[in-house]
Amino acid sequence: MSPLKRKRGRASPGGEKGKKVKFAENGDQPPSTTVQERSNEIIVPAPVSMGKWTNKERVLVFSSRGINFRTRHLMQDLRTIMPHTKADTKMDRKDKLFVINEVCEIKNCNKCLFFEAKKKQDLYMWIANVPHGPSAKFLVQNIHTLAELKMTGNCLKGSRPLLSFDPQFDKEPHYALLKELFIQTFSTPQYHPKSQPFVDHVFTFTIADNRIWFRNYQIIEEDAALVEIGPRFVLNLIKIFQGSFGGPTLFENPHFQSPNTHRRLIRMATASRLREKQMVKELQKLKRTEAKEDVTKDVTADVFLTPAEEKPVQIQLEAPTVKVVKKNKHKKFQRQRMR
Repeated sequence: MSPLKRKRGRASPGGEKGKKVKFAENGDQPPSTTVQERSNEIIVPAPVSMGKWTNKERVLVFSSRGINFRTRHLMQDLRTIMPHTKADTKMDRKDKLFVINEVCEIKNCNKCLFFEAKKKQDLYMWIANVPHGPSAKFLVQNIHTLAELKMTGNCLKGSRPLLSFDPQFDKEPHYALLKELFIQTFSTPQYHPKSQPFVDHVFTFTIADNRIWFRNYQIIEEDAALVEIGPRFVLNLIKIFQGSFGGPTLFENPHFQSPNTHRRLIRMATASRLREKQMVKELQKLKRTEAKEDVTKDVTADVFLTPAEEKPVQIQLEAPTVKVVKKNKHKKFQRQRMR
């Protein structure tokens, strides 16, 4: 089941007149055309959503080539929850970003959400006021779409959202500029032909960790509780430009770290950990070799040896006498004759 409800019947966008309803005193009597009964007719006013559409904000949502499936689903989710959007084919990565102004003019759009993919893993989002600006460039992180979240919230398709902003948006000038840009881009214009006259979900923009966190919640009528619907993503501000997709830089985020630098730091940390492990292994190997050399020498060999008594040192002053040994010519023992 789709996470957004669909309304089967929708009134025509034109100015519809009120309907006439007749009330009869007795239900059994057939209706007559007398003047007295004509006075009982009541004109029911037209729905509120059939007013005049004056704030004609149209948002062009498209991307460059090279995006992955998650970005494609995120774009489709944004087109679903924002009825005042338009779609276009993917733009070639070799084209300049100033071409988007001409595309918006052809599509009759005055706001643009452009997703730019780089290296097939980094996603950047442009929010621009076409054609005079300003425009902001963000790094999109932690993307979760409607299909993969499987939240319990549900809202009517085409209903107008409430926009909730963090109090920090009013404290700093660059956040105040982004707040106005978000209001003009994400809010559905009143009396839009594709919108419904209901307010049953909220877009929240929260600032935490120098990033903007986007969430979509359903408003439950019973106790006014909030249940998340999705999608959800995090915007890391890079720069704010004066013009549309270019021009002088109004603000540059000093806390921004490019994905290439982040990945390089991760690789350096991994390499340092590997070098540390290698050094630990070498030290352990050196300790094992030293232990083997010590084991070859028996440390307990001299435990049971008792030291001998010390004798006084005698100094011999005279040379020793030489003994002369005389050799006998005859044998001392001779064989006796046998008798």
